[in-house]
Amino acid sequence: MSAGQTARERVRAEMVREITEIARRQLATEGAAGLSLRAVAREMGMVSSAIYRYFPSRDDLLTALIIDGYNAVGEAVERADAGAGAEHYGGRWLAVCRAVREWALAHPHEYALLYGSPVPGYKAPEETVPAAVRDTVVMARIVAEAHAAGELDPAGPCPPPPAAIAEDMARARAMLPLDVPGDVMARAFTAWAALYGTVSFELFGQYNNVIEERAAYFDHTSTLLARLIGLKP
Repeated sequence: MSAGQTARERVRAEMVREITEIARRQLATEGAAGLSLRAVAREMGMVSSAIYRYFPSRDDLLTALIIDGYNAVGEAVERADAGAGAEHYGGRWLAVCRAVREWALAHPHEYALLYGSPVPGYKAPEETVPAAVRDTVVMARIVAEAHAAGELDPAGPCPPPPAAIAEDMARARAMLPLDVPGDVMARAFTAWAALYGTVSFELFGQYNNVIEERAAYFDHTSTLLARLIGLKP
C-alpha cells in the first residue's frame, strides 16, 4: 500500500482484494458462468446491495478477474524471459512456454476463465486487451530480436502463407513488436496458438490415458514450435 493512500482508499483496495479472492474460489466450485455477486456478498457477511459499490455487475467482476489473470500470466512470462540468456532465443522461447504451462497448472480455474469456453452473455471489454497481450508481446519480442540478429533459421520447406490472410497478419503485426516478414509472422502466430492448445489439452483432460510424461512431451512440443518459427535450439 502506498503511504499516500487515504484510509478510504486503503479500505476500498482491501475490499476489492477480498471480493476478488472469494470470486476466484467461486470459479473453482461454480465455474465462471455460476459466478454470483450475491454469493460473494453472502460469504463476506455483507448485504448484497453493498457489494455493488465495488462491482456494479457480475460482468465488472469477471472483467477484474480476467485482467488479473492475464496480468499474472504476463508477469510469469516476463520473469521467465528476463531469467534466460538475452541472445539465446530458443532458450528464451522454451522458458516462456514453460512459464505459461506452470502458471496454468497452478491456476487451472483462472486459466479456464481466460482460455476456456466463453462465459454466456459476457463480452470482454477493450480494457482487457493490454493485459491480454503481455505474454504475446514477450513472445513476439523474442522472434523479432532473433530476426534482427540474423538468428532465425526456418526449418524445412514451409509453404508460404496464403494471400487471403495477409491482412490478418498485418493487423496482428501492428499490435505487437514484431517487425518480421509475413511468412515468419504466420509461423509465429501458429506457434503461439499451438502453445496454448497444448496447455489446454493437458489441463482439460485430452491427454488422459494417453500422455503420461507430460512435462517431457510439452518441452518437446515447445521445441518443435521453436523450430517452426526458425529459432535455434
